[in-house]
Amino acid sequence: MSKGRDSKLIEARNRRLFERYFYWTEERRLRFDDTIRILSNEEFYLSESRVLHIIRDMIKRGETVDGKQMKAPLFTGFRVTPSRPSSRVKKVSEASLFP
Repeated sequence: MSKGRDSKLIEARNRRLFERYFYWTEERRLRFDDTIRILSNEEFYLSESRVLHIIRDMIKRGETVDGKQMKAPLFTGFRVTPSRPSSRVKKVSEASLFP
C-alpha cells in the first residue's frame, strides 16, 4: 500500500477546485488574483502556488465545466525559474577610466 492520499481523492479535489475557479472567474466575474486568494485561504486551504499549478494542469488537459471549456487566462501567475547568471551582462576586461 502506498503512502499519502488516494489519487482518486486528489483528482476529486482538483476537479472541485477547478469548478470553483470557473464559478468565481466566469460566473461571478471576480478578478484572477482575488479568485486565487479565496480558493487558497477560504475554500481549499492550499498554498496559492499549488492552486495555480492545479488550475494550469486542468486547463492544459482541456477539462470542462458543464460542457464549457475554459480558455487559458491571460495572467496565470508569475513563473518561478531558478536563478542563473544573465547572459545579457558582459564582463568588461578593460581597465576602468575612474580608478
